[in-house]
Amino acid sequence: MSPGLVFAAMLPEHLLLSGLVALLILEIVSDEPKGELAVSLVAVGLAGLAAAWIASQGRTLEPFPGQFVVTPVIAWAKAAVLLLAIPVLLISREDFERGPFYPLLLSSLYGILLIASSGSFLTLFLGIEIMSIPVYVLVLLAYRRPESAEAALKYLVLSGTASASLLMGASLLFGSTGSLSITAFAAALGSDAILARTAVVMVLAALFVKAAIVPFHGWAPDAYEASSIPVTAFMATLVKAGVLLAALRLFGEATVDPAHAALLALLPVVSIAWGNLAAMRQPNLRRMIAYSSIAHAGYLFLAFLGDGAGRFEAVLFYLAAYGVMNILAFAALPSDKDDVARDSLETLKGLFHRNPFAAIVIAIAMLSLAGIPPFPGFIGKFLIFKNVLAAGWTMVAVIGLIGSYLGIYFYLRVVQYMFMSPSAFHGPSPGRALAVGASVFCLALSLAIALAPAWFLARF
Repeated sequence: MSPGLVFAAMLPEHLLLSGLVALLILEIVSDEPKGELAVSLVAVGLAGLAAAWIASQGRTLEPFPGQFVVTPVIAWAKAAVLLLAIPVLLISREDFERGPFYPLLLSSLYGILLIASSGSFLTLFLGIEIMSIPVYVLVLLAYRRPESAEAALKYLVLSGTASASLLMGASLLFGSTGSLSITAFAAALGSDAILARTAVVMVLAALFVKAAIVPFHGWAPDAYEASSIPVTAFMATLVKAGVLLAALRLFGEATVDPAHAALLALLPVVSIAWGNLAAMRQPNLRRMIAYSSIAHAGYLFLAFLGDGAGRFEAVLFYLAAYGVMNILAFAALPSDKDDVARDSLETLKGLFHRNPFAAIVIAIAMLSLAGIPPFPGFIGKFLIFKNVLAAGWTMVAVIGLIGSYLGIYFYLRVVQYMFMSPSAFHGPSPGRALAVGASVFCLALSLAIALAPAWFLARF
């Protein structure tokens, strides 16, 4: 492959890296650097445009054979991830006017892009670590709660355990197949060899920890609650997207054998039930979203029971719709100097009377996350369960749907607080220009997804 094509294939990564270098130079040359948000937005925006341009070319590029590959589907997935990063950056100004937040976020995004293009366990592991390590620091950055340090440590330890499990699985897979290619994992899914089966279970366990699937979910509620709003939004959407992109790369279009399919069915179904039931009892928004995220991870992993083509479109569409709505809810959340008060659901009581725009936007996000038509979340869940039913897992689909109905309760409770409860606070809720811009951006994306789902599905 010519040097020009090699450069073009990695253009989104190069642009992110250029933005990261620019941020570090700003930090070095100035005691109080300014313009970090603008540099980050430019780098992410250009990288997203580059990914969309690569996807529109309709070519498969492999600058490093066996290690790094770019297909149109991968490029569109990268474009979607980078597009979702823009509103996260916009809502970050209130918590991170300057400092290491922006370089850390760009570094984590670089890891997600590397995961999407990984061709072997070497690049996959490198991408996962580059994505994860900055997030441990991000949890601690806006240190507003005494439990932040404990949450970051819990996330670090359990995520490190997942990394060790992934490496053990890769080594067992190498011992079984003699290859570290991700295609070896797809082959191991149908193997009867005990070494290959153990390798698959170890890798699945690592993915389940990273995605917060029950019973490996213990870190998520604490980490989500103790982080600042932008970091929670980033973890709930983009970090989860990175884990599911890793799963998509590993599974490819392979059919899962019955033994592994049972594992893929059982734990996600338990996650759906437990996540939705636990979310009902949560008194604050971030912890509620954490348990909601556990349930949504269950929906996403159920898609792997189906065929390869349906798996890709269901997971990628769901990630896009789920990510937009999660960020939308966080972007519209009213500001408050007291982080605990801001996070409390009690604070949302009567919000419609203080800030109608914020209340309506959060309501749209909640209804979509609940899977109520005609919002994008309904289309995403429809595709997931359609895939599960097509694969013959009717009982799993029924149980998953029942679990999904449980989730409607706590989403509607938020709506009820905002519209039907008397306000416990007086005076208007202050607006934030950048946060309102992020809300409008997410609303536009959700409207596009809801009105033209076929166009999005055709990209995947």
